[in-house]
Amino acid sequence: MAAVIVLAVLAFLLFVFAASGVRIIRPYQRGLVERLGRFKATVDPGLRFIIPFVDRLVPVDMREQVVDVPPQEVITSDNVVVSVDAVIYYEATDPQRLAYNVADFQLAVTKLAQTNLRNVVGDMQLDDALTSRDVINARLREILDDATDKWGTRVVRVEIQRIDPPPDVVDAMHHQMKAERNRRAVVTEAEGVRQAAITRAEGDKQSAILQAEGARQRQILEAQGQAEAVERLADAERYRQLQVAEGEAGAIRSVYEAIHDGDPTPDLVAVKYLEALRAVADGRATKIFLPAEMSGLFGTVGGLAELLRERGDGPAPATTSPSPGS
Repeated sequence: MAAVIVLAVLAFLLFVFAASGVRIIRPYQRGLVERLGRFKATVDPGLRFIIPFVDRLVPVDMREQVVDVPPQEVITSDNVVVSVDAVIYYEATDPQRLAYNVADFQLAVTKLAQTNLRNVVGDMQLDDALTSRDVINARLREILDDATDKWGTRVVRVEIQRIDPPPDVVDAMHHQMKAERNRRAVVTEAEGVRQAAITRAEGDKQSAILQAEGARQRQILEAQGQAEAVERLADAERYRQLQVAEGEAGAIRSVYEAIHDGDPTPDLVAVKYLEALRAVADGRATKIFLPAEMSGLFGTVGGLAELLRERGDGPAPATTSPSPGS
C-alpha cells in the first residue's frame, strides 16, 4: 500500500514537472529560451516545451508600441521658450537585442527623444517650428531610428502633438494674424474693385462698340432703303412716263387715223392748227417760234378769215402775207 502511495506521489510530481515545462507563445510574440542563465535560442509562436528549473522562456512582444514623450521646454533660435510634446511609434526587430541590450527601452527612448527635440527645435525659429512639423518629425525619426537600431527596434514614425509658445507670444501672434488678415481683406477688396472697374470699362467699351456698330448698320440700312425707294420711284416715274407716252402715241395714232379716215379739207386742218396755237399761247412761254414749213398755210388761213367775215362772225383782221424767208 505504501508503494502505491509513493508511485502516485511520484506520478503527480512527474506530471507537475512536465506541466511546468509547457509554454505557449502568442502569434505577436517571440520566445527567448535561456538555459542556466545563458541564451540558448529564439522560438516562434506556438506550443513549446522547456526543461523546468533549467530553462527559462522570456516572451518578447513584437507589436508596434507607442511611447508618449512628456512636454518639455525648448528654446528656439530666436530665444522663444516653447513647450513641445511628441509621440514615438516603434516596433521590435530583434527580440534578443531588445531584451539584453537595454534595461528599460521606453525610458531610454523617451530621454533620447527629449534630448534630440531640444537639438532639432532649438536650431529653428518659432515660425519655422510652428509651420514645419513634418520636417521636425522626419529629422527626429531619422535620429531615433539610428540610435535605437542597436536595441533591436525600428522607429516607425514620430509625431509632434503640440508646440505651445508663451501666452504673450500667442497674443502677439494673434494680433499679427489679425493684421495680416485685415491686410489681405483690404488687398482683396482693392483687387475686387480693380477687377470690377476693369470689367465695367470693358462692358462700356463693348457697349460703345456695339452702339457704333448698330448706328453704322442703321445708317447703311437707311441708305439702302432710301436708294431702293429712289430706285422704285424712278421705276414708277419711268413706268408712268412710258404709259403716258404710249397713251399719247395711241391718241395721236387714233387722231391721225381718224383724220385720214375722215379725209379732212385744208380748211379743217387750218382750224385745228389755230386751236393748237391758241393752246400754246395760253402757256408760260413768252416766245412762239413758228416753223418755216408752215408758212404755206397762211394762204389757207387768209381764205378761212375771209370765209368767216362773209358769215358775219366778226371783223376781218388785217392780214399780211409773210415773205417766204420770214
